[in-house]
Formats: sequence, structure tokens, C-alpha cells
Amino acid sequence: MTTAVAPGSALTASDRCDRCGAQAYLRVELVSGGELLFCAHHAREHGEKLKEVAASVTDETHKLEPSPAGEANG
Repeated sequence: MTTAVAPGSALTASDRCDRCGAQAYLRVELVSGGELLFCAHHAREHGEKLKEVAASVTDETHKLEPSPAGEANG
């Protein structure tokens, strides 16, 4: 499995978890074709299985980290 963020493929607020409908922070492109979107919770829950079937992963869970005080959001 590789972790990559391709230009222009950033997840947006309209991307929703395929499991529960929450905002997606992880896109998994499958070896067999297609893709799955997951919230951080379900990405962690299914992480081991996803590693087995993923061709690539876009992981934006870092966006959930709070910004240090005084630092502007970019």
C-alpha cells in the first residue's frame, strides 16, 4: 500500500464516508478498481483489511488535528 495525495484529489466536505455518511478523510483506491471513502473512525476500524486491498490511499486525517494557538489556518 502506498500513501499519496495527488494534486487535485483533495477530499472536500461533500465527500462522505461510505459506512456512516460522516465527512470522509480517507480515500482508498482498490486494487480491483473503484474507491472507498471513510471517516477517520471507520478508517481506523477497517485499517488492517484496507491495507490488504488498497492500491493507494489518500489520508487527510491530519486535518482533524487542532492548530497550535496563534497559528493561522491555511
